[in-house]
Amino acid sequence: MENVSVGVKIKPSRPLQATRSKSGFWLVVLGAALWGADPLFRIILLKSLTSAQIVLLEHIIIALIAIPVMWKNRQELRGLGWKQAGALLFISWGGSAIATILFTMGLVNGNPNAVLLLQKLQPLFAIVLARMLLKERLPRHFSWLVIIAVAGTYLLTFGFTLPLGHWSEIVQVGSLLSLGAAALWGGSTVMGRLMVGQMKYETVTSLRFLLALPLLFAITWNEGAAWNIPTESGAFAAVSLNLLGQALLPGLLSLLVYYKGLTTTKASVATLAELSFPMVGVLINWIALQEMVTLAQAFGFILIWTTLFIISRQSQESPDVAIKSS
Repeated sequence: MENVSVGVKIKPSRPLQATRSKSGFWLVVLGAALWGADPLFRIILLKSLTSAQIVLLEHIIIALIAIPVMWKNRQELRGLGWKQAGALLFISWGGSAIATILFTMGLVNGNPNAVLLLQKLQPLFAIVLARMLLKERLPRHFSWLVIIAVAGTYLLTFGFTLPLGHWSEIVQVGSLLSLGAAALWGGSTVMGRLMVGQMKYETVTSLRFLLALPLLFAITWNEGAAWNIPTESGAFAAVSLNLLGQALLPGLLSLLVYYKGLTTTKASVATLAELSFPMVGVLINWIALQEMVTLAQAFGFILIWTTLFIISRQSQESPDVAIKSS
């Protein structure tokens, strides 16, 4: 007799759903927080390699892990349509490489304060796109929570000062490049939420790194910088260990945790959870690089953590999540 496998969608009970949604939210917070560990490894690496070379080598290391994962999950690629392929390219090319390039160009071609200020608009792009593409409903008082969170990140960056003296400092090429980067980063969160609803989070993570490789090879080749890898054994070991740490901690592990959390977290909520990244960055600068945390930054910490706590409490109001069992 032929066995027939039937997919059955089961709605979890309300308490179980709330627990998953809240744990997913804090996984996004943790994944984004791990990005803040980047300077610990990058400082030593930048003494020998350019940023493009570091990112390329990081992706090559992760590809050695991602390829077996993709082979195991290769059946998920069979039903891949143009919409899903576009979303994956947006995540791997737009959200990673192109956004970083635009932001760097913005710092070079404009007022750095204006560029950093406009980059704080990233959550707004994610919220609007999540509403348009994913039809997400927002939690109660969400507009106020966004304002509080953005104010917190402002204090982390600029303190109690006004970074700009004139409107003309905002309206310039560098600012437009920063807005482009913010839109790509915000859109990447939305596209990631779209894909983890259709693929395993391990598959999405693997594809993000694998699809970025051709673009990174092209960028590094076009840069034409020399590969100044140290030959002395001690220096070579230091670079190798830091490169491995960079690839596995703020690279692979952070995104695995992030996409796992994104499976049960709205994109509009996840974009605020990502604010744990600048907070951890400030903490690491304080602990590892001896840069003191100011009163304004401490107040910014309080505002952001208050926002994250309130949103996590409201995450139980998320729409039902379907569990597929076969």
